[in-house]
Amino acid sequence: MNRIFANIKGDRKLLIFVLVIILLSFIPVYSASSNLANISSHSSTVTFLVKHFVHVSLGLVVLYFTQKFPYKYFRKLRFLLLPAVAGLLLFTLAKGATIGGANASRWIRIPGMGTFQPSTAAGVVLMIYVAGYLSKYFNEKITFIDSLKKLWLPVFGVLMLILPANFSTTAIIFTMVLIMCFIGRYPIKYLLSILGMGVVAFSFFILMVKAFPDLMPNRVDTWVSRIESFSDNEDKEANYQVEKAKIAIASGGLMGRGPGKSVQKNFLPQSSSDFIYAIVVEEFGLIGGIFVIGLYLFLLVRVLHISQKADSLFGQLLVLALGIPIVFQSMINMAVAVQIFPVTGQTLPLISSGGTSIWM
Repeated sequence: MNRIFANIKGDRKLLIFVLVIILLSFIPVYSASSNLANISSHSSTVTFLVKHFVHVSLGLVVLYFTQKFPYKYFRKLRFLLLPAVAGLLLFTLAKGATIGGANASRWIRIPGMGTFQPSTAAGVVLMIYVAGYLSKYFNEKITFIDSLKKLWLPVFGVLMLILPANFSTTAIIFTMVLIMCFIGRYPIKYLLSILGMGVVAFSFFILMVKAFPDLMPNRVDTWVSRIESFSDNEDKEANYQVEKAKIAIASGGLMGRGPGKSVQKNFLPQSSSDFIYAIVVEEFGLIGGIFVIGLYLFLLVRVLHISQKADSLFGQLLVLALGIPIVFQSMINMAVAVQIFPVTGQTLPLISSGGTSIWM
């Protein structure tokens, strides 16, 4: 163990955060997976626990080798990584798999290894690409046309490949790109123009899907129904999940029912992933829920601290580009559980079960 820590190049406190939150994740994942085990006659809770352990272990391997890789090389690698994820996204749209009742292809099946979700990897690569662009032109005068070609054309190209299957991920990545551009001193007037172009492009996409519904059946209807269900309770499926999540949170009280004693895990379809925060609060109470929020706020503080210590502008922007989305996604996940935000299908980073999301 001492030899491993001796080879850690990064922030020790950040590493401790990752290890703590991963260890804590086993309790709600093991508890919540009992619902999946009941549905699948060929699996048990131990099966899902082992699967989570394997995903976490592979994630830690990725973490270990990535932190030994000089981050400055990502500045050039982004030009190779971006076309690679674009190719994966194209393949997913054409030959991808659907899982868990999803009506869109979001995964690539890898024989013997399970599935991989390219949109999650695309989000990471896109943020690296944006950080590289902003650091290069930070002290230069940016023209709108030049930024369209070098920054926004690749960004919108990747986002349009994600959008048909996953609107929420597209919206989150686009929001993060806008925030990063604001931090990186991209001209505000240009940023407002890009926001307007994004709205126009999305509207055009909606019209195309409505005009040719057979190309992407049910996608727009799913997005609309989720928004409508949030405002006037029309989507029974989404409302069912949110209502069960709120019951779980309310029944947790101050101290919770205790580890493994959740009742609503038997009714929540996504209890080990999208709505795992509700299970955490039900079993560990308000104190447990606040503790989890505190962990992610600690992560945000460490991200800002590490960014300030970086020895280059690219390093500073890269830390923010990769760190802030983790905190942002965690807040969205928890906001969905308490019905502050419409259902998005986003996992709780480092706690929810899943492969690609943990590795990325």
